Amino acid sequence: MSTTTKIQTQKTAFYVLLTYIGFQLSGFIVLIPPVRKVFLHFINKDGAEAGIAIAGWWSAISAIIAFIVCIILINKNKNFWNIFKGEKASIPVSIGWGIIGFFLVYLGQSIGAMIELALGIDFGSENTETILLVTEIAPIMILASVFFGPILEELVFRRVVFGSLIQTQSFWVAGIVSSIVFAVIHLDFTHIILYTISGFIFAFLYYKTKRLLTSIIAHMMLNGFVTLVQMNADKLQQIMDQVPK
Repeated sequence: MSTTTKIQTQKTAFYVLLTYIGFQLSGFIVLIPPVRKVFLHFINKDGAEAGIAIAGWWSAISAIIAFIVCIILINKNKNFWNIFKGEKASIPVSIGWGIIGFFLVYLGQSIGAMIELALGIDFGSENTETILLVTEIAPIMILASVFFGPILEELVFRRVVFGSLIQTQSFWVAGIVSSIVFAVIHLDFTHIILYTISGFIFAFLYYKTKRLLTSIIAHMMLNGFVTLVQMNADKLQQIMDQVPK
């Protein structure tokens, strides 16, 4: 890769990062009275629920916008994905590793939860609980938490952060640093171990297949599984209660 190509690729990565930061900070837009009024016109909610519903709708809309912007930026640079030497895994193999990756992350989080429990940290993530609360009131939030959110996070933390570091550092250094950054950005420091473990496994999946598709699949499956289980916790408990002991 020539110096010019490297600079162009770094610029694309930087613009993708800026897009993600803009997406994360864009929540203030719905606080602008005229914008809020437009949302309230379409959202049939009152009081506190109205604010939560607006947050859910904006999360989904802004995630979609950020995704489109990132795709446009990336399509202008065909070398954006060329950061690893060697052949990429085939699409079927990458999908297979993505599915395996979901179970690896789930196992990793289970081990992390046991470590946290041993350290006196209770189960349950405040960040996850907040997302689930918003999802209950505004189901469209699923578009952000299960689909476009994981894609954007993999673009930023695996391709931009990990992908930039891996070009000059070992897998372990790139994986650990990018995983810690991934954990910190969630602002749930009580459960930083869980997020760091998940980020490291996502980085491994990307490194293993050389395709971001793999970590995206694992990430989507994890978020989808957590959302499905938590949203149906009462029903699942009823089923468990009916099982003969």
